[in-house]
Amino acid sequence: MEAGVGLSDPALRAETANGLRLPIGAASPLVQRYETRLTDRPARHTAIVRGATVGGSGAVNGGYFCRGLRRDFDGYRVPGWAWSEVAGHFCAIETDLDFSGPAHGDSGPIPVRRTREIIGSTASFVDAARDNGFEWIPDLNNVSDGDGLPSGVGAVPLNIVDGARVGPGAGFLLPVLQRRNLALVTQTRAARVRFSGSRAVGVDAVGPAGPVSLTADRIVLCAGAIESAHLLMLSGVGDEVVLRAAGVQVVVRLPVGVACSDHPEWVLPTGWEIAAGRSPLEVVLTTPDDIEIRPYTGGFVAMTGDGTTGHPDWPHIGVALMRPLARGRVRLVSADPLVPPTIEHRYDSEPGDLAALQHGCELARSLVSRTTELGEPAWSTSQHLCGTAPMGCAQDPTAVVDPQCRVHGIENLWVIDGSVLPTTTSRGPHASITMLGHRAAEFVR
Repeated sequence: MEAGVGLSDPALRAETANGLRLPIGAASPLVQRYETRLTDRPARHTAIVRGATVGGSGAVNGGYFCRGLRRDFDGYRVPGWAWSEVAGHFCAIETDLDFSGPAHGDSGPIPVRRTREIIGSTASFVDAARDNGFEWIPDLNNVSDGDGLPSGVGAVPLNIVDGARVGPGAGFLLPVLQRRNLALVTQTRAARVRFSGSRAVGVDAVGPAGPVSLTADRIVLCAGAIESAHLLMLSGVGDEVVLRAAGVQVVVRLPVGVACSDHPEWVLPTGWEIAAGRSPLEVVLTTPDDIEIRPYTGGFVAMTGDGTTGHPDWPHIGVALMRPLARGRVRLVSADPLVPPTIEHRYDSEPGDLAALQHGCELARSLVSRTTELGEPAWSTSQHLCGTAPMGCAQDPTAVVDPQCRVHGIENLWVIDGSVLPTTTSRGPHASITMLGHRAAEFVR
């Protein structure tokens, strides 16, 4: 069941396949928009978007397909999710067109390639990084032996090949829509999960023709860290105080949405010219203190085709903290499914995070000062929210699902998306969430 549009319209499908554009502009039918409060002192608000079509955000994003690190999965300390148990699933989902060997897949549905011809502002950035002592990392997806981000600059593994984006929806689901045991229902928004005692038995939803109810012996929520958490809370699974304040009857008390994480990012405008017809991000520089510096190839207005008048457009550098201490929250405010939850990132709640971002900006300035001027940094977010329904054993007071992604205290209900990662990974989580789906499919089956 997909809340957004299907991709039977060739024009919409072409938008999701065009990896050189981000179809997330103000008029896009392929996304759902939310407002989040980034910081508290002062209050800073911004819009964030999530994919609302087959394949979710993987159908509309920039194609960054770096794997999470060994330290992420070993650090979760969740049975079944150590690095040795997930590495094979990373290989299974991909066909790496640049590298072979045991660290890479050669028969998965998602092609992976790195930018070969590095030109323009990306080349200027790489030259500056190497002039300042940072080594070139040939393969950012073969770093499983280290503990932490490797120090250096390298080409981003992309699920964009020859300009075509192939995300999880396009790779796994669209090719098999003709299977007789599969029905895809689009433009149908789940409103709540129905229970019989402690057993999930169905889903109430609203489609083009009005309310519908579906029943099933296995129900899997995979609407992302915002909407899966929202749906759990609407269904009576969550913090008792929050649910009662919103007028929802409590079914199971669990810490849904209470301590999520994302990558805070400061963006700095540059004087570089926009590089047309390029992937949004071709290389990244990483440092031992968990900073990722991203020289974006163009302004987001150019990449999204927004065309908003008066909206400044410039290539920029992003400075992101990949292992933040700050924790945010997603809270239910109404029993009405059409009222979005409140989202608070609380990025300024940890002084150490602020100091790390400041240091990262100083490093970015020192790197590129010979080739361009950088403007003042502005608060942003990498839009990598995870951890609203974290997995863990029954004795873990922070856990919402068990190590097989089943909701604690509920039968026949799974959550399989970025919600269940205890914290966001040390890289953008797209590849890790795709791997998670491949791994957890075994549990549902």
